[in-house]
Amino acid sequence: MEREFMEYDVVIVGGGPSGLSAAIRFKQLCDEAGKDFSVCVLEKGSEIGAHIMSGAVIDPKALNELFPNWQELKAPLLTEVTDNQHWMLSEKKAVHFPHFLMPPMVSNKGNYIVSLGNVCRWLGEQAENMGIEIFPGFAGAEILYNEDGSVRGVATGDMGVSEAGAEKDTYMQGMELRAKYTFIAEGVRGSLAKEIIEKFDLQAGKQPQTYGLGIKELWEVKPENHHQGRVIHTQGWPLDNKTVGGGFIYHLEDNQVAVGFVVGLDYENPYLSPFDEMQRYKTHPEIKGTFEGGRRISYGARAINEGGFQSVPKLIFKGGALIGCSAGFVNVPKIKGSHMAMKTGMMAAEEAFKALLDMQNTGAGTQSAGELTGFTEAYEKSWVYDELKKVRNSKPSIHKFGALLGTVYSGFELWLNSLNLGFLFPWTFKHDEDHKCLKPASECEEIKYPKPDNKLTFDKLSSVFLSNTNHEEDQPCHLKLKDDTVPVKINYNLYGAPEVRFCPAGVYEFIGEEEGQLKLQINSQNCVHCKTCDIKDPTQNINWTVPEGGGGPNYPNM
Repeated sequence: MEREFMEYDVVIVGGGPSGLSAAIRFKQLCDEAGKDFSVCVLEKGSEIGAHIMSGAVIDPKALNELFPNWQELKAPLLTEVTDNQHWMLSEKKAVHFPHFLMPPMVSNKGNYIVSLGNVCRWLGEQAENMGIEIFPGFAGAEILYNEDGSVRGVATGDMGVSEAGAEKDTYMQGMELRAKYTFIAEGVRGSLAKEIIEKFDLQAGKQPQTYGLGIKELWEVKPENHHQGRVIHTQGWPLDNKTVGGGFIYHLEDNQVAVGFVVGLDYENPYLSPFDEMQRYKTHPEIKGTFEGGRRISYGARAINEGGFQSVPKLIFKGGALIGCSAGFVNVPKIKGSHMAMKTGMMAAEEAFKALLDMQNTGAGTQSAGELTGFTEAYEKSWVYDELKKVRNSKPSIHKFGALLGTVYSGFELWLNSLNLGFLFPWTFKHDEDHKCLKPASECEEIKYPKPDNKLTFDKLSSVFLSNTNHEEDQPCHLKLKDDTVPVKINYNLYGAPEVRFCPAGVYEFIGEEEGQLKLQINSQNCVHCKTCDIKDPTQNINWTVPEGGGGPNYPNM
Protein backbone atom coordinates (compact mmCIF):
# COMPACT_ATOMS: atom_id res chain seq x y z
CA MET A 1 0.00 0.00 0.00
CA GLU A 2 1.37 3.39 -0.98
CA ARG A 3 2.32 5.49 2.03
CA GLU A 4 1.03 8.94 2.73
CA PHE A 5 3.61 11.66 2.30
CA MET A 6 4.35 15.27 3.13
CA GLU A 7 6.72 17.48 1.17
CA TYR A 8 9.19 19.99 2.58
CA ASP A 9 12.16 21.87 1.31
CA VAL A 10 14.32 20.59 4.18
CA VAL A 11 13.74 17.57 6.42
CA ILE A 12 15.96 17.13 9.47
CA VAL A 13 16.26 13.74 11.18
CA GLY A 14 17.08 14.30 14.84
CA GLY A 15 16.04 16.91 17.40
CA GLY A 16 19.40 17.35 19.09
CA PRO A 17 21.67 20.43 19.11
CA SER A 18 22.66 20.14 15.43
CA GLY A 19 19.20 19.37 14.04
CA LEU A 20 17.43 22.09 16.01
CA SER A 21 20.13 24.67 15.26
CA ALA A 22 19.89 23.84 11.56
CA ALA A 23 16.12 24.26 11.57
CA ILE A 24 16.29 27.54 13.50
CA ARG A 25 19.02 29.03 11.33
CA PHE A 26 17.15 28.02 8.16
CA LYS A 27 13.95 29.65 9.42
CA GLN A 28 15.85 32.79 10.47
CA LEU A 29 17.14 33.15 6.92
CA CYS A 30 13.69 32.56 5.46
CA ASP A 31 12.17 35.21 7.71
CA GLU A 32 14.91 37.72 6.93
CA ALA A 33 14.45 37.22 3.17
CA GLY A 34 10.67 36.94 3.25
CA LYS A 35 10.73 33.40 1.85
CA ASP A 36 8.34 30.60 2.80
CA PHE A 37 10.65 27.60 2.36
CA SER A 38 9.47 24.77 4.61
CA VAL A 39 11.40 22.76 7.19
CA CYS A 40 10.51 20.04 9.71
CA VAL A 41 12.33 18.08 12.40
CA LEU A 42 11.80 14.39 13.18
CA GLU A 43 12.69 13.21 16.70
CA LYS A 44 12.55 9.54 17.73
CA GLY A 45 12.29 10.37 21.44
CA SER A 46 8.93 10.88 23.09
CA GLU A 47 9.76 14.58 23.33
CA ILE A 48 12.60 16.89 22.43
CA GLY A 49 15.41 16.21 24.92
CA ALA A 50 14.18 12.75 25.95
CA HIS A 51 17.16 11.00 24.35
CA ILE A 52 19.72 13.75 24.96
CA MET A 53 22.47 12.96 27.44
CA SER A 54 25.83 14.62 27.84
CA GLY A 55 28.16 15.70 30.66
CA ALA A 56 27.82 18.60 29.93
CA VAL A 57 29.97 21.68 29.95
CA ILE A 58 29.01 23.77 26.95
CA ASP A 59 31.00 26.38 25.04
CA PRO A 60 28.41 29.05 24.10
CA LYS A 61 30.22 30.32 20.99
CA ALA A 62 27.75 28.74 18.53
CA LEU A 63 24.78 29.76 20.67
CA ASN A 64 26.10 33.32 20.65
CA GLU A 65 25.90 33.24 16.85
CA LEU A 66 22.46 31.62 16.71
CA PHE A 67 20.82 33.70 19.44
CA PRO A 68 22.96 36.67 20.52
CA ASN A 69 20.20 37.47 23.04
CA TRP A 70 20.01 33.97 24.53
CA GLN A 71 20.24 35.32 28.07
CA GLU A 72 17.18 37.53 27.52
CA LEU A 73 15.41 34.48 26.07
CA LYS A 74 16.21 32.62 29.30
CA ALA A 75 18.28 29.82 27.85
CA PRO A 76 19.02 27.27 30.59
CA LEU A 77 22.72 28.09 30.88
CA LEU A 78 22.58 28.85 34.59
CA THR A 79 25.92 27.79 36.06
CA GLU A 80 29.11 29.33 34.74
CA VAL A 81 32.32 27.40 35.40
CA THR A 82 34.18 29.08 38.28
CA ASP A 83 36.58 26.32 39.38
CA ASN A 84 38.34 24.06 36.87
CA GLN A 85 40.38 21.11 38.19
CA HIS A 86 42.25 18.20 36.64
CA TRP A 87 43.23 15.18 38.73
CA MET A 88 45.52 12.24 38.04
CA LEU A 89 44.25 9.27 40.05
CA SER A 90 46.05 6.32 41.58
CA GLU A 91 44.05 3.76 43.52
CA LYS A 92 44.24 5.69 46.79
CA LYS A 93 45.35 9.22 45.91
CA ALA A 94 44.67 12.11 43.55
CA VAL A 95 47.37 14.41 42.22
CA HIS A 96 45.83 17.81 41.45
CA PHE A 97 47.45 18.97 38.21
CA PRO A 98 48.02 22.78 38.30
CA HIS A 99 45.50 24.45 36.03
CA PHE A 100 47.99 27.01 34.70
CA LEU A 101 49.96 24.12 33.16
CA MET A 102 46.95 22.97 31.13
CA PRO A 103 46.86 24.01 27.44
CA PRO A 104 44.69 27.14 27.06
CA MET A 105 42.45 25.50 24.44
CA VAL A 106 41.07 23.08 27.06
CA SER A 107 40.19 25.85 29.49
CA ASN A 108 36.56 26.12 30.60
CA LYS A 109 36.63 29.85 31.21
CA GLY A 110 33.35 31.33 29.98
CA ASN A 111 31.71 27.93 29.65
CA TYR A 112 28.58 26.68 31.40
CA ILE A 113 27.60 23.48 33.20
CA VAL A 114 24.23 22.48 31.74
CA SER A 115 21.70 19.77 31.19
CA LEU A 116 22.02 19.37 27.43
CA GLY A 117 18.56 17.82 27.38
CA ASN A 118 17.14 21.02 28.85
CA VAL A 119 19.12 23.13 26.38
CA CYS A 120 17.54 21.12 23.56
CA ARG A 121 14.08 21.51 25.08
CA TRP A 122 14.67 25.26 25.09
CA LEU A 123 15.89 25.19 21.48
CA GLY A 124 12.77 23.21 20.59
CA GLU A 125 10.60 25.89 22.18
CA GLN A 126 12.37 28.59 20.17
CA ALA A 127 11.90 26.56 17.00
CA GLU A 128 8.19 26.04 17.59
CA ASN A 129 7.74 29.74 18.41
CA MET A 130 9.18 30.47 14.97
CA GLY A 131 6.65 28.14 13.33
CA ILE A 132 8.96 25.18 12.69
CA GLU A 133 7.17 21.84 12.61
CA ILE A 134 8.61 19.28 15.06
CA PHE A 135 7.39 15.67 15.15
CA PRO A 136 8.49 13.95 18.39
CA GLY A 137 7.85 10.24 18.76
CA PHE A 138 8.54 9.50 15.09
CA ALA A 139 11.74 7.67 14.20
CA GLY A 140 13.38 8.10 10.82
CA ALA A 141 13.54 4.44 9.79
CA GLU A 142 14.18 4.44 6.04
CA ILE A 143 16.04 6.54 3.49
CA LEU A 144 14.05 7.38 0.36
CA TYR A 145 15.83 7.70 -2.98
CA ASN A 146 15.04 9.30 -6.30
CA GLU A 147 15.52 7.37 -9.54
CA ASP A 148 18.89 9.04 -10.06
CA GLY A 149 20.12 7.73 -6.70
CA SER A 150 19.87 11.03 -4.84
CA VAL A 151 18.21 11.16 -1.43
CA ARG A 152 14.53 12.06 -1.59
CA GLY A 153 13.79 12.17 2.13
CA VAL A 154 12.97 9.63 4.84
CA ALA A 155 10.11 7.47 5.97
CA THR A 156 9.06 6.99 9.57
CA GLY A 157 8.73 3.49 10.97
CA ASP A 158 5.46 1.61 11.07
CA MET A 159 3.75 1.63 14.47
CA GLY A 160 1.71 -1.20 16.00
CA VAL A 161 3.58 -4.16 14.52
CA SER A 162 3.88 -7.26 16.72
CA GLU A 163 7.10 -9.12 17.46
CA ALA A 164 5.98 -11.74 14.95
CA GLY A 165 5.53 -9.07 12.28
CA ALA A 166 1.72 -8.96 12.30
CA GLU A 167 -0.32 -5.77 12.27
CA LYS A 168 -1.94 -5.12 15.66
CA ASP A 169 -5.11 -3.13 16.34
CA THR A 170 -2.89 -0.09 16.90
CA TYR A 171 -1.15 -0.42 13.52
CA MET A 172 -0.25 2.83 11.79
CA GLN A 173 1.75 2.86 8.59
CA GLY A 174 4.85 5.01 8.44
CA MET A 175 4.76 8.28 6.53
CA GLU A 176 7.13 9.60 3.90
CA LEU A 177 8.69 13.02 4.41
CA ARG A 178 10.06 14.12 1.07
CA ALA A 179 12.48 16.97 0.70
CA LYS A 180 14.91 18.66 -1.61
CA TYR A 181 17.49 18.44 1.16
CA THR A 182 17.64 15.92 4.00
CA PHE A 183 19.91 16.56 6.98
CA ILE A 184 20.96 13.53 9.01
CA ALA A 185 21.35 14.67 12.62
CA GLU A 186 20.70 11.39 14.44
CA GLY A 187 23.69 11.65 16.76
CA VAL A 188 26.39 9.03 17.22
CA ARG A 189 26.28 5.91 15.00
CA GLY A 190 22.78 6.51 13.68
CA SER A 191 21.25 3.80 11.52
CA LEU A 192 20.43 6.14 8.61
CA ALA A 193 23.87 7.75 8.73
CA LYS A 194 25.47 4.30 8.56
CA GLU A 195 23.49 3.52 5.41
CA ILE A 196 24.28 6.81 3.73
CA ILE A 197 27.99 6.72 4.59
CA GLU A 198 28.24 3.26 3.04
CA LYS A 199 26.04 3.95 0.00
CA PHE A 200 27.85 7.13 -0.99
CA ASP A 201 31.27 5.93 0.23
CA LEU A 202 31.63 9.04 2.38
CA GLN A 203 34.39 7.52 4.54
CA ALA A 204 36.70 6.99 1.56
CA GLY A 205 40.16 8.42 2.24
CA LYS A 206 39.31 9.00 5.91
CA GLN A 207 40.28 7.21 9.09
CA PRO A 208 37.59 5.01 10.67
CA GLN A 209 35.50 6.65 13.35
CA THR A 210 36.34 5.62 16.92
CA TYR A 211 34.18 5.96 20.00
CA GLY A 212 34.00 6.08 23.76
CA LEU A 213 31.15 4.98 26.00
CA GLY A 214 30.05 7.66 28.43
CA ILE A 215 28.07 6.63 31.52
CA LYS A 216 26.53 9.34 33.68
CA GLU A 217 24.61 9.67 36.92
CA LEU A 218 22.91 12.73 38.33
CA TRP A 219 22.97 13.11 42.11
CA GLU A 220 21.40 15.39 44.65
CA VAL A 221 24.08 15.89 47.32
CA LYS A 222 24.28 17.49 50.74
CA PRO A 223 24.67 21.29 50.60
CA GLU A 224 28.04 21.08 52.37
CA ASN A 225 29.32 18.78 49.60
CA HIS A 226 28.15 21.05 46.79
CA HIS A 227 30.32 23.68 45.09
CA GLN A 228 28.32 25.27 42.29
CA GLY A 229 30.45 25.97 39.22
CA ARG A 230 33.15 23.40 40.03
CA VAL A 231 34.36 21.19 37.18
CA ILE A 232 36.68 18.23 37.82
CA HIS A 233 38.16 15.98 35.14
CA THR A 234 40.20 12.92 36.04
CA GLN A 235 42.53 10.44 34.36
CA GLY A 236 44.06 7.21 35.56
CA TRP A 237 42.46 4.81 38.05
CA PRO A 238 40.45 2.63 37.75
CA LEU A 239 41.72 2.09 34.18
CA ASP A 240 45.12 0.63 33.38
CA ASN A 241 47.76 2.37 31.26
CA LYS A 242 46.58 0.63 28.07
CA THR A 243 42.98 1.80 28.31
CA VAL A 244 41.85 5.28 27.28
CA GLY A 245 39.28 7.03 29.45
CA GLY A 246 38.57 9.26 32.39
CA GLY A 247 35.94 10.68 34.69
CA PHE A 248 34.14 13.95 35.33
CA ILE A 249 32.35 15.60 38.23
CA TYR A 250 30.27 18.70 37.47
CA HIS A 251 28.57 20.75 40.21
CA LEU A 252 25.38 22.25 38.76
CA GLU A 253 22.79 24.42 40.49
CA ASP A 254 20.31 23.22 43.16
CA ASN A 255 22.78 20.90 44.96
CA GLN A 256 22.98 18.65 41.91
CA VAL A 257 26.21 16.96 40.81
CA ALA A 258 26.73 15.09 37.54
CA VAL A 259 29.29 12.30 37.76
CA GLY A 260 30.37 10.31 34.76
CA PHE A 261 33.00 8.01 33.34
CA VAL A 262 34.11 7.53 29.73
CA VAL A 263 35.88 4.43 28.47
CA GLY A 264 37.44 4.45 25.01
CA LEU A 265 35.90 1.58 23.05
CA ASP A 266 39.29 0.67 21.65
CA TYR A 267 39.99 -1.26 24.87
CA GLU A 268 41.53 -4.73 24.55
CA ASN A 269 40.32 -6.80 27.50
CA PRO A 270 36.90 -8.42 26.85
CA TYR A 271 36.40 -8.78 30.61
CA LEU A 272 36.29 -5.00 31.05
CA SER A 273 32.87 -3.62 31.95
CA PRO A 274 32.53 0.16 31.42
CA PHE A 275 29.48 0.21 33.71
CA ASP A 276 31.37 -1.44 36.56
CA GLU A 277 34.40 0.81 36.02
CA MET A 278 32.03 3.76 36.49
CA GLN A 279 30.69 2.28 39.74
CA ARG A 280 34.20 1.58 40.99
CA TYR A 281 35.28 5.12 40.07
CA LYS A 282 32.88 6.61 42.62
CA THR A 283 34.56 4.67 45.45
CA HIS A 284 37.87 6.55 45.13
CA PRO A 285 38.79 8.16 48.48
CA GLU A 286 38.92 11.64 46.90
CA ILE A 287 35.54 11.23 45.18
CA LYS A 288 33.16 9.24 47.37
CA GLY A 289 32.80 11.98 50.00
CA THR A 290 30.91 14.18 47.55
CA PHE A 291 28.12 11.60 47.30
CA GLU A 292 27.89 10.33 50.88
CA GLY A 293 24.41 11.00 52.20
CA GLY A 294 23.27 12.00 48.70
CA ARG A 295 20.62 10.56 46.41
CA ARG A 296 21.06 9.26 42.87
CA ILE A 297 18.23 10.67 40.75
CA SER A 298 19.05 9.74 37.15
CA TYR A 299 21.22 7.47 35.01
CA GLY A 300 22.12 7.25 31.34
CA ALA A 301 24.68 6.10 28.80
CA ARG A 302 25.64 6.94 25.23
CA ALA A 303 28.47 6.47 22.80
CA ILE A 304 30.70 9.45 22.01
CA ASN A 305 32.61 10.15 18.80
CA GLU A 306 36.35 10.21 19.46
CA GLY A 307 37.86 9.93 15.97
CA GLY A 308 38.22 13.68 15.51
CA PHE A 309 39.54 15.53 12.48
CA GLN A 310 40.84 12.57 10.48
CA SER A 311 37.62 10.59 10.92
CA VAL A 312 35.12 13.22 9.74
CA PRO A 313 33.57 11.75 6.57
CA LYS A 314 32.62 13.64 3.45
CA LEU A 315 29.74 15.74 4.74
CA ILE A 316 27.56 15.96 1.66
CA PHE A 317 25.73 13.62 -0.66
CA LYS A 318 23.30 14.29 -3.45
CA GLY A 319 20.20 15.58 -1.70
CA GLY A 320 21.53 16.13 1.79
CA ALA A 321 24.23 16.39 4.43
CA LEU A 322 25.54 14.86 7.65
CA ILE A 323 25.66 17.28 10.57
CA GLY A 324 26.65 17.18 14.24
CA CYS A 325 27.56 13.87 15.83
CA SER A 326 26.34 11.99 12.76
CA ALA A 327 29.56 13.27 11.20
CA GLY A 328 31.71 12.96 14.34
CA PHE A 329 32.22 16.56 15.41
CA VAL A 330 33.74 16.29 18.90
CA ASN A 331 36.81 18.00 20.35
CA VAL A 332 38.11 15.09 22.45
CA PRO A 333 40.68 16.82 24.72
CA LYS A 334 38.26 19.70 25.26
CA ILE A 335 35.52 17.12 26.00
CA LYS A 336 32.97 19.11 24.02
CA GLY A 337 30.95 18.66 20.87
CA SER A 338 27.68 20.55 21.30
CA HIS A 339 29.10 23.85 20.02
CA MET A 340 30.42 22.06 16.92
CA ALA A 341 27.15 20.22 16.39
CA MET A 342 25.24 23.50 16.50
CA LYS A 343 27.65 25.30 14.19
CA THR A 344 27.70 22.55 11.55
CA GLY A 345 23.90 22.48 11.57
CA MET A 346 23.85 26.24 11.08
CA MET A 347 26.35 26.11 8.20
CA ALA A 348 24.41 23.36 6.44
CA ALA A 349 21.21 25.40 6.82
CA GLU A 350 22.84 28.48 5.31
CA GLU A 351 24.05 26.55 2.30
CA ALA A 352 20.70 24.83 1.79
CA PHE A 353 18.95 28.19 1.90
CA LYS A 354 21.32 29.59 -0.75
CA ALA A 355 20.78 26.53 -2.95
CA LEU A 356 16.99 26.70 -2.66
CA LEU A 357 17.08 30.40 -3.45
CA ASP A 358 19.10 29.67 -6.58
CA MET A 359 16.70 26.89 -7.58
CA GLN A 360 13.74 29.24 -7.14
CA ASN A 361 15.40 32.06 -9.07
CA THR A 362 16.31 29.76 -11.96
CA GLY A 363 12.92 28.05 -12.08
CA ALA A 364 14.31 24.69 -10.98
CA GLY A 365 12.11 24.47 -7.90
CA THR A 366 10.68 21.03 -8.66
CA GLN A 367 13.94 19.35 -9.59
CA SER A 368 15.90 17.13 -7.21
CA ALA A 369 18.69 18.87 -5.40
CA GLY A 370 22.41 18.29 -5.93
CA GLU A 371 25.30 18.34 -3.51
CA LEU A 372 25.73 21.22 -1.08
CA THR A 373 29.36 21.82 -2.01
CA GLY A 374 29.19 25.17 -0.23
CA PHE A 375 28.76 23.32 3.09
CA THR A 376 32.09 21.56 2.67
CA GLU A 377 33.76 24.85 1.79
CA ALA A 378 32.16 26.61 4.75
CA TYR A 379 33.30 23.85 7.12
CA GLU A 380 36.89 24.04 5.88
CA LYS A 381 36.96 27.80 6.53
CA SER A 382 35.28 27.59 9.93
CA TRP A 383 36.52 27.56 13.52
CA VAL A 384 35.18 23.99 13.75
CA TYR A 385 37.78 22.82 11.21
CA ASP A 386 40.61 24.76 12.86
CA GLU A 387 39.69 23.50 16.32
CA LEU A 388 39.52 19.88 15.25
CA LYS A 389 42.74 19.98 13.26
CA LYS A 390 44.73 21.29 16.22
CA VAL A 391 43.66 18.42 18.47
CA ARG A 392 43.68 15.62 15.89
CA ASN A 393 46.47 13.61 17.54
CA SER A 394 45.18 13.71 21.12
CA LYS A 395 43.11 10.51 21.21
CA PRO A 396 45.27 8.35 18.90
CA SER A 397 48.47 9.35 20.73
CA ILE A 398 47.09 7.86 23.97
CA HIS A 399 46.12 4.67 22.15
CA LYS A 400 49.55 4.58 20.48
CA PHE A 401 51.81 5.39 23.45
CA GLY A 402 49.66 4.47 26.46
CA ALA A 403 47.79 6.70 28.89
CA LEU A 404 50.85 8.27 30.56
CA LEU A 405 53.20 8.94 27.64
CA GLY A 406 50.27 9.63 25.30
CA THR A 407 48.92 12.31 27.65
CA VAL A 408 52.37 13.93 27.88
CA TYR A 409 52.74 13.96 24.10
CA SER A 410 49.19 15.22 23.60
CA GLY A 411 49.69 18.00 26.14
CA PHE A 412 52.91 19.13 24.44
CA GLU A 413 51.27 19.26 21.01
CA LEU A 414 48.20 21.07 22.39
CA TRP A 415 50.42 23.67 24.06
CA LEU A 416 52.36 24.19 20.84
CA ASN A 417 49.16 24.56 18.81
CA SER A 418 47.71 26.96 21.39
CA LEU A 419 50.51 29.40 20.64
CA ASN A 420 49.11 29.92 17.11
CA LEU A 421 52.56 30.07 15.52
CA GLY A 422 51.12 29.05 12.16
CA PHE A 423 52.87 25.70 12.44
CA LEU A 424 51.36 22.28 13.15
CA PHE A 425 53.18 18.98 13.27
CA PRO A 426 52.89 17.51 9.76
CA TRP A 427 51.88 14.02 10.89
CA THR A 428 48.43 12.74 11.73
CA PHE A 429 48.16 9.55 13.77
CA LYS A 430 45.87 6.77 12.56
CA HIS A 431 43.02 4.96 14.27
CA ASP A 432 42.09 1.30 14.56
CA GLU A 433 38.44 0.32 14.41
CA ASP A 434 37.23 -0.28 17.95
CA HIS A 435 35.84 -3.76 17.38
CA LYS A 436 39.20 -4.94 16.00
CA CYS A 437 41.02 -3.99 19.22
CA LEU A 438 39.37 -6.67 21.39
CA LYS A 439 41.65 -9.60 22.25
CA PRO A 440 40.54 -13.20 22.84
CA ALA A 441 39.62 -13.90 26.45
CA SER A 442 42.42 -16.48 26.75
CA GLU A 443 44.99 -13.70 26.31
CA CYS A 444 43.51 -11.44 29.00
CA GLU A 445 43.18 -11.39 32.76
CA GLU A 446 39.66 -11.58 34.16
CA ILE A 447 38.54 -8.49 36.08
CA LYS A 448 36.71 -9.07 39.35
CA TYR A 449 34.30 -6.25 40.20
CA PRO A 450 32.89 -5.75 43.73
CA LYS A 451 29.19 -6.18 44.36
CA PRO A 452 27.15 -2.95 44.57
CA ASP A 453 26.33 -1.56 48.00
CA ASN A 454 23.16 0.20 46.75
CA LYS A 455 24.28 3.42 48.46
CA LEU A 456 27.16 4.59 46.30
CA THR A 457 27.37 1.78 43.76
CA PHE A 458 24.49 0.06 41.96
CA ASP A 459 23.59 -2.67 39.48
CA LYS A 460 22.53 -2.22 35.85
CA LEU A 461 18.83 -2.91 36.19
CA SER A 462 18.23 -0.42 39.00
CA SER A 463 20.20 2.08 36.94
CA VAL A 464 18.13 1.51 33.80
CA PHE A 465 15.01 2.08 35.91
CA LEU A 466 16.26 5.62 36.63
CA SER A 467 16.63 6.30 32.90
CA ASN A 468 12.84 5.89 32.47
CA THR A 469 13.49 3.56 29.56
CA ASN A 470 10.40 2.04 28.02
CA HIS A 471 9.64 0.16 24.81
CA GLU A 472 6.45 -1.45 23.65
CA GLU A 473 7.28 -5.09 24.43
CA ASP A 474 5.33 -6.68 21.58
CA GLN A 475 7.28 -5.18 18.71
CA PRO A 476 10.04 -6.46 16.41
CA CYS A 477 13.43 -6.49 18.13
CA HIS A 478 15.42 -3.45 16.97
CA LEU A 479 18.75 -5.16 17.81
CA LYS A 480 19.22 -7.43 14.84
CA LEU A 481 21.71 -10.28 14.53
CA LYS A 482 23.13 -10.95 11.07
CA ASP A 483 23.89 -14.56 12.08
CA ASP A 484 22.20 -16.19 15.11
CA THR A 485 25.05 -18.70 15.56
CA VAL A 486 27.82 -16.13 16.01
CA PRO A 487 27.09 -15.05 19.63
CA VAL A 488 27.76 -18.56 20.99
CA LYS A 489 30.22 -19.88 18.40
CA ILE A 490 32.53 -16.84 18.43
CA ASN A 491 31.62 -14.18 21.02
CA TYR A 492 31.03 -16.58 23.91
CA ASN A 493 33.64 -19.21 23.11
CA LEU A 494 36.45 -16.94 21.91
CA TYR A 495 35.85 -13.59 23.61
CA GLY A 496 34.12 -14.65 26.82
CA ALA A 497 30.73 -13.04 25.98
CA PRO A 498 31.83 -9.37 25.89
CA GLU A 499 28.34 -8.09 25.01
CA VAL A 500 27.21 -8.96 28.53
CA ARG A 501 29.78 -6.48 29.85
CA PHE A 502 30.06 -3.73 27.24
CA CYS A 503 26.30 -3.07 27.28
CA PRO A 504 25.54 -0.62 30.13
CA ALA A 505 21.86 -1.60 30.31
CA GLY A 506 21.70 -5.39 30.75
CA VAL A 507 20.32 -5.96 27.27
CA TYR A 508 22.42 -9.06 26.50
CA GLU A 509 22.62 -12.27 28.52
CA PHE A 510 23.45 -15.88 27.75
CA ILE A 511 20.93 -18.43 29.01
CA GLY A 512 20.47 -22.19 28.86
CA GLU A 513 24.03 -23.21 29.72
CA GLU A 514 22.93 -25.68 32.41
CA GLU A 515 20.48 -27.34 30.00
CA GLY A 516 23.15 -27.57 27.31
CA GLN A 517 21.23 -25.19 25.04
CA LEU A 518 23.26 -22.01 25.35
CA LYS A 519 21.88 -19.02 23.46
CA LEU A 520 21.97 -15.23 23.55
CA GLN A 521 18.87 -13.56 24.94
CA ILE A 522 18.29 -9.94 23.92
CA ASN A 523 16.29 -7.88 26.40
CA SER A 524 15.67 -5.07 23.94
CA GLN A 525 13.19 -3.30 26.22
CA ASN A 526 16.18 -2.30 28.42
CA CYS A 527 18.04 -0.56 25.57
CA VAL A 528 19.05 3.05 26.31
CA HIS A 529 20.07 3.62 22.67
CA CYS A 530 23.77 4.10 23.43
CA LYS A 531 24.79 2.11 20.27
CA THR A 532 27.77 0.48 22.02
CA CYS A 533 26.78 -3.00 20.85
CA ASP A 534 26.78 -1.86 17.23
CA ILE A 535 30.28 -0.42 17.70
CA LYS A 536 32.14 -2.89 19.94
CA ASP A 537 30.74 -6.27 18.88
CA PRO A 538 33.97 -8.00 17.69
CA THR A 539 32.26 -9.74 14.77
CA GLN A 540 30.07 -6.73 13.84
CA ASN A 541 27.12 -9.12 13.98
CA ILE A 542 24.81 -6.75 15.89
CA ASN A 543 22.99 -4.09 13.90
CA TRP A 544 21.27 -1.36 15.94
CA THR A 545 18.14 -0.04 14.22
CA VAL A 546 15.40 2.29 15.43
CA PRO A 547 12.53 0.81 17.46
CA GLU A 548 9.02 2.25 17.39
CA GLY A 549 9.07 6.01 17.74
CA GLY A 550 8.80 7.25 21.31
CA GLY A 551 10.60 4.21 22.74
CA GLY A 552 13.84 4.33 24.69
CA PRO A 553 14.97 6.49 27.59
CA ASN A 554 13.21 9.58 28.87
CA TYR A 555 16.05 11.48 30.46
CA PRO A 556 15.09 14.20 32.94
CA ASN A 557 17.65 16.99 33.38
CA MET A 558 20.44 15.01 31.68
